[in-house]
Amino acid sequence: MGTTATDLAAGLFEVLETGDPALAVRVVHEEFHNREASVAPAACRIAGPAGVLASSAWMRSAFEELRLPFLETIHNDDQVWIRLRMQGRHTGAFVLFKDGAVDQVVPPTGREIDFEQIHVLDLRDGKVIRHEAVRDDIAMLGQLGVFPPTPAAGMSMLAWKVTGRASRAAAEVTTKAAQAAQAAATTATVPTA
Repeated sequence: MGTTATDLAAGLFEVLETGDPALAVRVVHEEFHNREASVAPAACRIAGPAGVLASSAWMRSAFEELRLPFLETIHNDDQVWIRLRMQGRHTGAFVLFKDGAVDQVVPPTGREIDFEQIHVLDLRDGKVIRHEAVRDDIAMLGQLGVFPPTPAAGMSMLAWKVTGRASRAAAEVTTKAAQAAQAAATTATVPTA
C-alpha cells in the first residue's frame, strides 16, 4: 500500500471493513483519536490502532458484509475529506453508548443499510492521526425501521431489554471490541519483514 493521503484513508476504512490488525498498525498513528467514538464501547476510545480495531469489531458485530465505498475524496498534505456510503446487513445487535453506559440496543433486523457519510482525517508522519465524521444516523435508523419508532420496533427493543438480551448483547459487543483492541498490541510487537 502506498502512503498518499488517499491511500491512508483507504487503508483506514479497509481496517474498519476487515479488522486487519497489521494494516491498522501501518496506517493508524499511535496517537490516533476518533472524535466519533463517544457512542461506541470504551475500547473504541483507546488511542492508536487499538481504538480503530475496536471500532471495526463493534461495527462488524452489528453489520454483516460491512462496506465503505468511497464516492469522492479531496486532500492536501495533512488532511483528507471523504464522502462514502456505509453499506451492510444488520444481523447483530447494534449497541449505542452514551457517557460510557449502554444507551440503546437495536436488535438485529436483517435489513440492509446504505447511506452517505462524510469523514475528515488528519494525517501526521505518514499515518492517520485524527478522525471525525458527519453521518446521517437518522437515515440509518430509518432503514433499520426504528426511526420514526414503529410499534413493532419498540416492542422488539423493549423485549430485548426486559429479557436481558440487550444487556448480554452489550456485554458481548464490549468484549469483542476489547479483544480487537488487544490484537493491535500483539501485532505492534511482531516484527515485520
